[in-house]
Amino acid sequence: MVRRVLTAGAEFVAVLLLVSAGVFLLVSMVPGDPAVAVLGEGRTAEEYAELRTDLGLDEPIHLRYLDWLGGAVAGDLGTSLVPPQTAVSERILAALPVSLELALLGITLALLIAVPMAMWSAYRQGGRSDRMISATTFGLLSMPSFLLGLLLIAVVVNSFGLLPRNEWVRLSDSVTGNLEHALLPALTIALMEAAMFTRILRNDLANTLTEDYILAARARGMHPLRVLVSDALRPSSFSLVTVLGLSIGRLVGSTVIVEYLFALPGMGKLVIEAANQGNYPVVQGAVLVIAVVYVASNALIDQSYGFLDPRTRRARA
Repeated sequence: MVRRVLTAGAEFVAVLLLVSAGVFLLVSMVPGDPAVAVLGEGRTAEEYAELRTDLGLDEPIHLRYLDWLGGAVAGDLGTSLVPPQTAVSERILAALPVSLELALLGITLALLIAVPMAMWSAYRQGGRSDRMISATTFGLLSMPSFLLGLLLIAVVVNSFGLLPRNEWVRLSDSVTGNLEHALLPALTIALMEAAMFTRILRNDLANTLTEDYILAARARGMHPLRVLVSDALRPSSFSLVTVLGLSIGRLVGSTVIVEYLFALPGMGKLVIEAANQGNYPVVQGAVLVIAVVYVASNALIDQSYGFLDPRTRRARA
C-alpha cells in the first residue's frame, strides 16, 4: 500500500513537472513582447528594456523557469501583466469554481442519463430501442457543442423562457440562483458526454451479459434488473470510469465554447483572454492548475479500479 502511494505520488510530480516545463517553453515561444502588453504601444525602447529587466525576461529561460516553478510550489503564480494587475492565483480562484461546477454538474447529469440508457440498450441488444438509442447518441456526438448550446438556448430560453441564458450567480450568493444559471450550460455539456458514456457502457455491458456467470444468474431466475445492476454493471464500468476521469480534467479547461455562449467567467475563458492579451503569467498559472486537476482526477480514478474489481488490488499487491 505504501509503495503504491509513493509510486503514484512520484508519477504525479513527474507529470506536473513535464507539463509545467512544456507550458513555460511554449508560452515563451509565443510571438509578441510582454513589455508591450504591459506598457502599451508608443513607449521608448529604454522603457521596454527596463520593464523586461524587471520581469526577468533578459535571463536565460531555464533560470526563469526555475524561478517561476519555485514561486508556484510556494503558491505564488505571479502577477497579471494586463490590468487589473492582480495576483494570478486570485484570478484563477475566481474562475476555477465556475469550471469545476460546470464539469461536475455536467458529468453528474451525463451519468444520470447514460447509465439507464446504456443498461436498457444492452439488455435490448439489437432491438428497436437499442437502435433508437444508438442513433440518438451518434447524432449527439456528430453535433458541435456550440450548435447544441444554441439549440438549447432557442428552445429552453427563447421559446419557453424557463432558464436564464447569461450572467453567473456564485454558489455563495444564492444556491437557487446559481443552479438556475448553471443548469443550461451544464446540460449542454451533459448531452455531449452522455452520448459518449452511453455508447461505451452499452458495448461493455453487452459483452458482460454474455459471460457464463450472467447466463447462470439468468438461468436461476434472477430478476433482469438485479442481474444488470448487481452483477453486470460494476465489471462493465472500467472503460466508463477511465473516460470519466479524462472528461473531468478535460472539461475544466476546455469548456470555453460553452462559457462563451452563456457568458460564464470560467477557466477556458480566462486562458483564451490571457493568451490573446499576451498575459503569459496567467496562461502558465491557469494551465498548471488545470493540469493538477487533470492528473489528480485520473489518479483517483486509477484507485477506484480496486473497488470495481478486487482482482486488480491483488494484481498490484
